[in-house]
Amino acid sequence: METARVFFGLTAAVVVPSGLGWQELRPRLMVSFTLIYGLYSIAPFRHESKPLLALAAAVLVSLGTGLWHHSANTPSAGFSFTFPLTAGTAVTKRLGAATLVVAVGVSLLAAGATTKALSAELLLSDAAAVMLSALLIAVFGGGTLAKAATGPVRQELLSLPEGPARDAAVDLMSGSRGIGLLERGLLFAFLAAGQPEAAALVLAAKSLARVPAVDHGKHASEYFLIGTLASVIASLVMSMAARSAIGLSVL
Repeated sequence: METARVFFGLTAAVVVPSGLGWQELRPRLMVSFTLIYGLYSIAPFRHESKPLLALAAAVLVSLGTGLWHHSANTPSAGFSFTFPLTAGTAVTKRLGAATLVVAVGVSLLAAGATTKALSAELLLSDAAAVMLSALLIAVFGGGTLAKAATGPVRQELLSLPEGPARDAAVDLMSGSRGIGLLERGLLFAFLAAGQPEAAALVLAAKSLARVPAVDHGKHASEYFLIGTLASVIASLVMSMAARSAIGLSVL
């Protein structure tokens, strides 16, 4: 259980800001979130060396990712260094890659750590931390999965000549981010609670409220179907993993 809390927590600390795109626009905020949420995740074990090493690895991953995406067009909310890292993307990408390599090394040092349970209070509850972290991974990591899965459909649509069908499909796609976050959150909550029937109702409600019409074209239908399936997969996998981690049946 202790290992599950640290693993899920530190994974969420990296996945959430990445899912929000902070590695490109707000790298400093990404590193700060990873550090703060990582400290929460290892709170019961903060006096042990292995969890601290694991936290350091997570922070290095965020730092390396931010450096990798750093460019001259990055807003001022990004990193500021006094040595020549702003000369171009090549240098920052190399430094980002080197930081990620160091993160892998630190992760290997922290792997296999065993920790002690301290308290059953909500803040230090391992089960609650695992579920919360798995929820965040499903919601934001699932968004990254859905974006990657639907990317080809969006690119194909945007390459078409402008017209009513194209505009209607683009309008449908542009308003789906918030709905996707809510959808994955509800799916995970119901599946983690062992209520797959309620999760099916979420999909039915989404289909009734947002199913593409004929004038949206086939691209919108493909986008809707692929995005929904990606959300289901992310929520199902993370709910099964979280339930298994805290000693429940996977479904």
